[in-house]
Amino acid sequence: MAAEYMAKMEKEGRAEATLVKARWLLAQMQPGLGKLPIAEITPPELLRVLKKVEESGKRETARRMRSFASRVFRYGVATGRCQHDPAGVLRGALVVPVVQHHAAIVDPVRLGELLRAIDGYQGQPAAYMALRLTPHVFQRPGEVRQMRWSEIDLENAVWAIPAGRMKQRQPHHVPLSRQSVELLTEMRGLSNHSEFVFPSVRTPKRPMSENTVNGALRRLGYGGDEMTAHGFRTTASSLLNESGKWNPDAIEQALSHADKNTIRSIYNRSSYWHERVEMVQWWSDYLDSLRARGEVIEFSRAG
Repeated sequence: MAAEYMAKMEKEGRAEATLVKARWLLAQMQPGLGKLPIAEITPPELLRVLKKVEESGKRETARRMRSFASRVFRYGVATGRCQHDPAGVLRGALVVPVVQHHAAIVDPVRLGELLRAIDGYQGQPAAYMALRLTPHVFQRPGEVRQMRWSEIDLENAVWAIPAGRMKQRQPHHVPLSRQSVELLTEMRGLSNHSEFVFPSVRTPKRPMSENTVNGALRRLGYGGDEMTAHGFRTTASSLLNESGKWNPDAIEQALSHADKNTIRSIYNRSSYWHERVEMVQWWSDYLDSLRARGEVIEFSRAG
């Protein structure tokens, strides 16, 4: 039943990352539930499986398993294979996981120190270049590591990410600063003819692993409670907003955050493009100033 539901997800164009997570969640439930007919699974039986995961310290995993199971059961009800959703009544039965925010450096002086440390990284070329590019584009780590050359227009300085790889299921265009174009031009000679900008060290047929940039940060001495690959988004969001130079909506668009108002979202994607082009160049220049001289530019406060 779960496999049938996931096949439906795939036909709907869900991102590959979403499908991979669904398969993994299913694998966690199969030992305890896989041999039971879906119509016979009771809330206590499902809760025992979830509690076992929860008690191992994986509260967020247990929560996601319950949510995924509920979707499968609802699909089963809709298709006449079962009568109830036992996962639905388990809302509130699990311990609520503590929200963990991605660690990020938001102090300009310490950011300059990090950028200078990155310049001295001695690891694999793809990891080094991804580590250098990530602060400039401040997109999600998965989007950066899976970047393809077919998405890059160096002449017009645009990175076009297809909807299938975006969290919001909408295509996202990222303006590239002069510095980003230079880094990508340099990387083209290092990517071993791969379709991926940052190929795996093992094979050019796959992108580098999801832990590569975080691993590089650890090698530079930055712990997981201090800075993460995802944290570069928080860094950019915090300092761009603090500068008072840019419309907060333009910053949100640059970060590809969801806008629940569909009409407003379409309008914003078009109306803030020119501002985003200016903003990303200002941001890259600002990063260069912090890295090169360690200078902190005083922002003119808005209002």
